[in-house]
Amino acid sequence: MILMGLELHHTPVMVPEVLEALAVQPGGRYIDGTLGEGGHSKVILEASDPGGQVLGLDADHEAIAVARTRLERYGESFLAVNTNFRNMRNAALDLNFIPVHGILLDLGLSSLQLDAEARGFSFRRPDPLDMRFSLEQRLTASEIVNGYGQGELADVIYQLGEEPLARRIAAAIVRARPVRTSSDLADVVARAAGGGPRKRIHPATRTFQAIRIAVNDELGALQETLEQAMTVLGHGGRLVVIAYQSLEDRIVKNFMRRESTDCVCPPETLVCACGHKATLRLVSRRVIKPSETEVASNPRSRSARLRVAERI
Repeated sequence: MILMGLELHHTPVMVPEVLEALAVQPGGRYIDGTLGEGGHSKVILEASDPGGQVLGLDADHEAIAVARTRLERYGESFLAVNTNFRNMRNAALDLNFIPVHGILLDLGLSSLQLDAEARGFSFRRPDPLDMRFSLEQRLTASEIVNGYGQGELADVIYQLGEEPLARRIAAAIVRARPVRTSSDLADVVARAAGGGPRKRIHPATRTFQAIRIAVNDELGALQETLEQAMTVLGHGGRLVVIAYQSLEDRIVKNFMRRESTDCVCPPETLVCACGHKATLRLVSRRVIKPSETEVASNPRSRSARLRVAERI
């Protein structure tokens, strides 16, 4: 019933799993830290009716505009702030939106960014090499691609893209400078990669991922946001995170494990000296994956990995 009537440009992933993980209840208050076009916020608002509220955050001003238009019929039940989720606590304090019953972070790119915005996220079009989530940021993809030294560029591609051919790709990019568009960059990377045995992904996927993460400091923002979530969630509130690549998922997994134990001293420590007390309870110790039916109907969901923990 919740899903009836949805007319979304971007199909939100794992909707039943998200609602169950958040334990959405009538009158609850929730933060959607990655608002996008508002797909998850819409189903949360419907599931928390009557009286539910959602605060949506997004660094992308175009996503905020789309979501506000699409969710305007919910009136004051829906609030939107154009800010990176690393500013979650301040945004919630400004709107007196603390404590909350649940926080959702869906770390994937939206269809709006991949298909509509000309910022260079997609390697299928000749868009400018930008890749900023917010146009207020200074660093762009072009500065990394055309300005970083070969060694520094290789480190970015290897560390943030987990690309085994990082050195070869970095050298090819330096030789091809100036690289003007996303499709030009994709062509350079594809030639350097040599068309190896990659069955499902474009050979430039890992390189694009690495540059995008570097431009937006995505891993740093995620770590900050997880820490802030603990000060925003009420007792019994749920933290739900959907990651799509191993670097992000590892940060989430390690954070939840650390916050669900009473001691974070190194294993060789004989007597606990940290005094750390658990603040989370793992709702599911195993990562939750999308159903085969969802992957068949929405291929972009195939790499989604959901983790959930409860504030104690």
